Amino acid sequence: MSLLIVFMGTPSFAVPSLRELIAAGHEIAGVFCQPDRPKGRGNKMEFCPVKQLAVEHGIPVFQPAKIRLDGAEALRSLHPDLCVTAAFGQILSADNLSVPTMGTVNVHASLLPKYRGSAPINWALINGETVTGVTTMLTDPGLDTGDILLQKTVPVRPGITAGELTEELSEAGALLLTETIERLQSGTCPRKKQNEAEMSYFPMLTKETGHIDFTKDAQSIVHLICGVSPWPGAYVKAGEETVKIWSAETVPAKDTAHDPGEVVTADKDAGLIIQAGGNTALKVLELQLPGGKRMSVADYLRGHRFPYQKLY
Repeated sequence: MSLLIVFMGTPSFAVPSLRELIAAGHEIAGVFCQPDRPKGRGNKMEFCPVKQLAVEHGIPVFQPAKIRLDGAEALRSLHPDLCVTAAFGQILSADNLSVPTMGTVNVHASLLPKYRGSAPINWALINGETVTGVTTMLTDPGLDTGDILLQKTVPVRPGITAGELTEELSEAGALLLTETIERLQSGTCPRKKQNEAEMSYFPMLTKETGHIDFTKDAQSIVHLICGVSPWPGAYVKAGEETVKIWSAETVPAKDTAHDPGEVVTADKDAGLIIQAGGNTALKVLELQLPGGKRMSVADYLRGHRFPYQKLY
């Protein structure tokens, strides 16, 4: 049986969930997403990914700055059976949550109660998790605190970036959402409260999150690089200049005479190796120098001398 659904989401993570709802034959009464924002060097206004899909299917789009205030009336006017949220980017009020007769289901990119917050994928990678997953939950007025409905675990492949893992989890979340709605309709969907003793919360990412601290061990630095790719991107300072590091791996530290952040080797044969903390070393595989393009270190060192002796 099809439902009348209001969907709330903004970035690419939410697109597969909306697509699956449409494919399942549910009537999408409206889509709520964040207001359009300027992007790129020209600061041109662009539709977010969810809005693009909604427009393609002729679905009404609402973009309140704060749904708790200026979007509440529009939501009530749609009379949905169910609301679905996926990386919407706004917190719903108790008034918002009272509108759909079946409640609001959220697709969250972690195995709750771990990794509550707006950047669970990034922080799972930064912290070196080997397993993560997706959760469907019944939204309540708290921050990712509602009852758990269904969960699916997803292994974290070594070297996977946040961008790549987002794609994997978005597809897994969409399928889990479809199953959740089917089981809610049939009355067979489980529901359990979150164990607050196992809760963890991590904050929003900022540009500063990507700053590499070479006093940390090389493996932790690799986790950071993966966790902040593609945004905000990992970087180091060299004087007044910023160097971005897009890919790296750990290598044995052969020289203990260097301080963390010092360049150990920088030649086309050995590559670019930087001393890290705990007597470990980082081999940079892909970088971007100030004013330059993202490129492999092997290509760079074939035609250039690495201009820095220490990074911090």
